[in-house]
Amino acid sequence: MTTAPTVPNAPGTPGTPVTIIGAGLGGLVLARVLHVHGIPATVYEAEPSPQARTQGGQLDIHEHDGQRALAAAGLTEEFRAIIHEGGEASRVLDRHGTVLLDEPDDGTGRRPEVLRGDLRRILVESLPEGTVVWGRKIAGARPLGGGRHEVAFTDGSAVTTGLLVGADGAWSRIRPLLSGAEPEYLGTCFVETYLYDADERHPAAAAAVGAGSMFALAPGQGISAHREAEGVLHTYVQLTRPADWISGIDFADADAARAAVAAEFEGWAPQLTALITEGESAPVGRALHTLPVGHRWDRVPGVTLLGDAAHLAPPAGEGANLAMLDGAELGRAIAAHPGDTEAALAAYEAELFPRSASAATRASAILDLCIGDRAPYGLVEFFTGGGPVG
Repeated sequence: MTTAPTVPNAPGTPGTPVTIIGAGLGGLVLARVLHVHGIPATVYEAEPSPQARTQGGQLDIHEHDGQRALAAAGLTEEFRAIIHEGGEASRVLDRHGTVLLDEPDDGTGRRPEVLRGDLRRILVESLPEGTVVWGRKIAGARPLGGGRHEVAFTDGSAVTTGLLVGADGAWSRIRPLLSGAEPEYLGTCFVETYLYDADERHPAAAAAVGAGSMFALAPGQGISAHREAEGVLHTYVQLTRPADWISGIDFADADAARAAVAAEFEGWAPQLTALITEGESAPVGRALHTLPVGHRWDRVPGVTLLGDAAHLAPPAGEGANLAMLDGAELGRAIAAHPGDTEAALAAYEAELFPRSASAATRASAILDLCIGDRAPYGLVEFFTGGGPVG
């Protein structure tokens, strides 16, 4: 493994390299926008390679944030090449499988669907070789004074930098430099499952899901699924439960875990519960955590955050889009203030805080529409009111 480079430059020096922790979508967009503007950056990522794990399912990329970010990165053409045609279709069902709303993909491209892994790939490929340093897990970070910081890694290496960006997600190791806020359990958990070659092997479930996204909902619980390429159905089970419910399931025993989750949906239509019981991959449980709505911090020289590290919120179709917009806006702010790191960060955060607070409020409202007391009819009303999910 190559020893991490040292970045000795003081903040405010023209050409100061930017150190980004985390090669998620937001960190990669930042690195790409900086590259477009001729500004060097290095991204450090704990995963050993881009192929180390599955990057998650489909994302709907919105015109007002995600597509804007990709345009700033000069990747609109590459983005259009990975769109899952027809994936914008949406339907809402009740627990009995009755279709309450069925909206086909109208082809307008307002929120086209792409696989997260494909999106990450085009971002990685757009960067110069060596921009992303893989297999470098952060151990901690500390201020050195004058806006400089040292980042230490678990392999014993370290870097110093005049501009440090935490793009390292919900459990950010950079956030403590700015804020004492920690994610708190939301009271809701998700369980992910997959079906493959669904039209042939699981026709009832495939028919229920339809051509795009399906939301089968009731108060306190839901079964949502996305149709991905090549007949893959990616399911997200949603349950309002105490934290010890999900921690009490042994997800290492896939059959037992599926049975435990399916038991929560007694009386639901079999074509819906088949998305759980017929799952062909080990189910993955996720307890949802959030940062406080309106999370912000006082300006600290030489360091900032983006994406979930800055504003972790309930999943509502907005998180990846917002992280990419954060990255694009931060990159543009840095480019607009050459040699003045603090002016760049102040300008970025002045827009970040109200934008992320508004998005977090909206995300909480959408989650309530999905599994709150008015489910599933609240989501039907939301769709028919003309607003996109997220």
